[in-house]
Amino acid sequence: MKTVKIGGGQGFWGDSPDAAIHMIRHADLDYMACDYLAELTLSIMARQRLKNPAAGYARDFIGLMKEIMADAKHKGVKIVTNAGGMNIASCVDQLKAVAEEKGLGGYRIGYVTGDDLTDKIDDLIAAGVDFTNIDGEVDGIADFSEIRDKIVNANVYFGHEPTLACIEGGADVTVTGRSTDSALFLAPLLHEFGWAKDDWDNLARGIMAGHLLECGGQGAGGNYDYGWRDVPRMDELGFPIAELTDDSFVITKAPDCGGLICEQSCKEQFLYEVHDPANYITPDVTVDISRATLTQAGDNRVAVGNVHGKPKPDKLKLSIGYHAGYKVAGLLSFAWPDAYEKAQYAADILMKKLARMGVKPRDVNISYIGLNALHLGVADMDPELIKRLNEVVLRIAIRTDTKEECAKLIPEIAPLQLNGPPGASFFGGRSHVQEVIGLWPTLIPRDCVKLEPHILTV
Repeated sequence: MKTVKIGGGQGFWGDSPDAAIHMIRHADLDYMACDYLAELTLSIMARQRLKNPAAGYARDFIGLMKEIMADAKHKGVKIVTNAGGMNIASCVDQLKAVAEEKGLGGYRIGYVTGDDLTDKIDDLIAAGVDFTNIDGEVDGIADFSEIRDKIVNANVYFGHEPTLACIEGGADVTVTGRSTDSALFLAPLLHEFGWAKDDWDNLARGIMAGHLLECGGQGAGGNYDYGWRDVPRMDELGFPIAELTDDSFVITKAPDCGGLICEQSCKEQFLYEVHDPANYITPDVTVDISRATLTQAGDNRVAVGNVHGKPKPDKLKLSIGYHAGYKVAGLLSFAWPDAYEKAQYAADILMKKLARMGVKPRDVNISYIGLNALHLGVADMDPELIKRLNEVVLRIAIRTDTKEECAKLIPEIAPLQLNGPPGASFFGGRSHVQEVIGLWPTLIPRDCVKLEPHILTV
């Protein structure tokens, strides 16, 4: 019976390449898919491209391909990725240069265009798209017209179809923009098994294979809440691999690496970002895992079963990034005794200074690292605990409409070492103002999107 093996090579932009390199060199793979994009990653990449027309994609991927391209080609492992981000052309140019450097004549680079709709907003409005925010009112804004002139990027989440076309065209590597993470894995499975477009149960299996692999190490014992102490060799963490046949679905990992593939580690990733287990919506299929099973099937092997699918949605999600002001955050540490009280007093001083300068932040966030910066309102604020605190770090952050207003906080932090309560120390250097990108998620008709596959032969 035919078995297709796909590895999850990257979980996010900035992830370690070690597991992907190990996987290519030591595992028996047919494909490896690498996910680099998140909700606001494309907005960051769009800003990079504005500053440098050659930027705007995940340059990490090029570094990875310099390490694995030749090995993958010689072993017949096809690579699929959404590393193209906001500048697929530049990413393809760099891959071409790597292939030429490696002497890989005939290397085929597939790439997908059409997910970037930034310049098509007016056409979509004219076509009747209303851009209703699916999260409702955000940041006090409910009307799309209020952000229309602030848009940084608009990218549609798309499914497997154009990626599949590249693979069917013989691509050794396929580069996309905002393909959904799991569709990167579904496309190779469709190519290998020839599932029908309405074979919803098999499409759902393919999507969940991608879902279990798309976050890299998180699916193999990384970020493992249930038993992180039980994960062997976390310094050599391997990433998960899916093995599928027409009637089986197993998660495993490469030989001779760290990590843990067990029922609990897979369950954590299985439910990650799934709001409704009976209706997990993707562009390719609506997945039902409400009756799914995960069963230990050997050492570092988990069998997945009873995954079902329903028809795909009529619309696609469009994520629009828009300019939402500026932010700056400052840090100031305080030592025992009365560390928390001192930090609170310093925060009060800073807020009074900002008020006297006429600064009116849209948002203010004051938290205390070591006490409530992570747990916020549910942090343990027992008076005895606070009294014994060895140290605490005041973190004060503001968001304003203008860069100039935001910058007024920066010079007020360091002077509090001598001009405020005792025991303060300043570290980390002066803060820097950063642009804030807001997210406006909406839905658009599928026929508004024209995705195109291409093949470039080196």
